[in-house]
Amino acid sequence: MTYPTETPTQSNIWAATADLTTLRHKLLDLFTQLAYQEGDFVLASGLRSSYYVNKTQVTLHPQGALAVGRLLFPLLPTDTQAVAGLTLGADPIVTAVSVVSVYENRLIPALIIRKEAKGYGTKAYIEGPILPEGAKVVVLEDVVTTGQSALKAVERLKDAGYTVEQVIALVDRRQGGAELYQSAGLKFEALFSIEEIQKRYRELGN
Repeated sequence: MTYPTETPTQSNIWAATADLTTLRHKLLDLFTQLAYQEGDFVLASGLRSSYYVNKTQVTLHPQGALAVGRLLFPLLPTDTQAVAGLTLGADPIVTAVSVVSVYENRLIPALIIRKEAKGYGTKAYIEGPILPEGAKVVVLEDVVTTGQSALKAVERLKDAGYTVEQVIALVDRRQGGAELYQSAGLKFEALFSIEEIQKRYRELGN
């Protein structure tokens, strides 16, 4: 999969024009072709794995980013007042959803949560618009393994006085994240399971 360099045509503007079912299939192919790799890897969680999902190859891809925003936006509860995620992985995801919200005439600001408090200025953990006390925020994540990254984001948001009830991810590796969120009283869903990506990877002959 290469980036388009020619004048836009129907073949390379699918992320803006496709219906959501088609869009999901095309995003799955992007994950399969650009992000999924097999080998010997150490994950951010410290676990070893025989595969790796290099998600930024999709979330920073022009078509991938738009597809992510269009597919995640409809999953947000109607009372959502912002989306947020832990830097760095969630940054392009919350941004994509926020941009799409403009076209949907339902403005959803994006918040970025630092891993450590900023060492200057406001010394804040959370970057972005200041929301009303109790504002309902949905946490977005790229790939969920143990679930600790998104849970840290949830804790920071709650400490700031916001309400968080749901985590939405792009990919669930099914290694304990969903169970962790359930134990914390959070709803959880993912666009893709790792089994779905691996099945498509085999279908494409990789």
